[in-house]
Amino acid sequence: MAVKMRLQRHGSKKRPFYFIVIADARSPRDGKFIQKLGSYNPLTVPATIQIDRQKALDWLQKGAQPTDTVRRILSFKGVLFLKHLLRGVSLGLFDEASAMEKFTKWSTEHEASVNRRQGAHRKARIEKRNVPVVKKVAEKVEEAPAAEAAPEVSEEPKTEE
Repeated sequence: MAVKMRLQRHGSKKRPFYFIVIADARSPRDGKFIQKLGSYNPLTVPATIQIDRQKALDWLQKGAQPTDTVRRILSFKGVLFLKHLLRGVSLGLFDEASAMEKFTKWSTEHEASVNRRQGAHRKARIEKRNVPVVKKVAEKVEEAPAAEAAPEVSEEPKTEE
């Protein structure tokens, strides 16, 4: 039986919300599933992702195949990196303590970069909101004459015949 890690769509029209689930590959997208791993909301900025790392790692080690989008989500959350490190432990390349140390180091750096990007996004959004209306109108007025290249019309009165 082929097992997939995939998204199950919920939410109303044009307002998607997804559950990350483990399901048989033959079952329909929103149909029967084996286990729910988390959720994904693409409408928030940045997208909200909640996932149980341990369950996802267990299913990956059992051979569950993630879809492309779920693979990106797992990579973003560090599940695939953790799987990679644990594979190195099983091959004897390094011990489990150093693998966990590498993962925690990566995790803190990743969280810092995500927080930095969120802060930059918030700052840009606030600056965009705080631009005075007068300045916006003045910019539009300056752009308008250059954009309009209408032919000149003579102002002769029309005569009816």
